Amino acid sequence: MRDLKIFEQKIIDGIKKYVGDKNVFIGISGGIDSALTAFLSVKALGNKKVFGVLMPYDRQPDIFDSLSVVKQLNIKYYQKNIKPIVDQYKISTSKYVMANLMSRTRMAILYAYANHNNGLVFGTTNKSEMSIGYFTKFGDGGCDLEPIAKLFKFEVYQMSKNLNIPKNIIDKQPTAGLWADQTDEKEFGFSYPELDKFLQGKHIDPEIEIKIQNLIKNSEHKRHLPSIISVE
Repeated sequence: MRDLKIFEQKIIDGIKKYVGDKNVFIGISGGIDSALTAFLSVKALGNKKVFGVLMPYDRQPDIFDSLSVVKQLNIKYYQKNIKPIVDQYKISTSKYVMANLMSRTRMAILYAYANHNNGLVFGTTNKSEMSIGYFTKFGDGGCDLEPIAKLFKFEVYQMSKNLNIPKNIIDKQPTAGLWADQTDEKEFGFSYPELDKFLQGKHIDPEIEIKIQNLIKNSEHKRHLPSIISVE
């Protein structure tokens, strides 16, 4: 078991060093990862330099969870409904195409706020999701800093409890909220505990191991800058 108090302090110190005199903008989704990123950012920088951006598509059922985070932290926030923007580019009926479009729209909006306010954009992807590519390339994967990308999902939960993040956020089913009844684990075909065990070198169901290995392999391109063809 890794010492999370040490990790917490390293993340806080890293945020301070990276940000300098700039502001920070975080998309607050109502989920545990964005909540933890916001809490750590405020611990590092204070509540005047951290800004939340709420970006529901139409009506977001758990918008009150997003609001509870910004209110508890007492940070300024912006709210922008992305439905009018996304619907203009609705060129496919595929839910995956639409999900990626929503994610990239949100990142564009985050950068617009950051650019206008001497800011940086913080991502909210954890180590478990990063490992299997559970993020959108140039969407939520496009940011200036990933503060919690070295934390396994179970560590995200534990650190969130340590920081007194609202219980309703900690207890809710992890979801990207991209379509009705969508959950992370339904998309994976396995659970976060199984994923974390595999990533730590522990034995799990062989069929799930193969699924995870394939996800890691097929998402490798997401964890690198665009490929460049050498002509030298």
